[in-house]
Amino acid sequence: MHIHNLSETPSILNTFIAEIRDKTVQKDSMRFRRNIERIGEILGYELSKSFQYKKQKIETPLATTETVLHKNNIVLCSILRAGVPLHNGLLNYFDAAENAFISAYRQHKQNPETFEIIVEYLACPSLEGKTLILADPMLATGQSMVATFEALKPFGTPKEIHLVSVIGAKTGVDFAKKSFSKNTHLWIGSIDNTLNEKGYIIPGLGDAGDLAFGNKLQQ
Repeated sequence: MHIHNLSETPSILNTFIAEIRDKTVQKDSMRFRRNIERIGEILGYELSKSFQYKKQKIETPLATTETVLHKNNIVLCSILRAGVPLHNGLLNYFDAAENAFISAYRQHKQNPETFEIIVEYLACPSLEGKTLILADPMLATGQSMVATFEALKPFGTPKEIHLVSVIGAKTGVDFAKKSFSKNTHLWIGSIDNTLNEKGYIIPGLGDAGDLAFGNKLQQ
């Protein structure tokens, strides 16, 4: 798997990453959502550099000119609910993309430190021969990303696969690297070193879904 860790090159992305981590800034859920969206835009821009392009003529009111436009047929798939702001940021740049949505959540058993990923809702177009962008803001253990991709397999075989995350843990990145093909690309804002005993990224930022949309009742 090709890993593109954008934090390795200092940029304005650092500002948005710092703000979504900052517990004082996190109190403003609208700002948190907007920062995730802006990070999605930056990741989408960097991702677009890997697309295939072709020359195309454009008629302006004054003359004919030539430009280079991508020819990828994109399906953008996000994991509910935390993935919605990231999805919106990517969709701002890939506005012609088809869209897929899937629910994947951790179901804890008697031991709160162990869980399995449950997939319940899925809406997806055909993926056959297309460019799949699979977005999940937090790549902690990597299990949600892999479970989501497994659920998408009946919809066809993508021509290429791009994973997009805001923050990940080295454990999750390594798990994804083992689970996806070598030509898969991971585009990520920052990679942290560890997970805690409950599988949350350290230092991370907390629960992205709760910070974006409010606390949920635990089942």
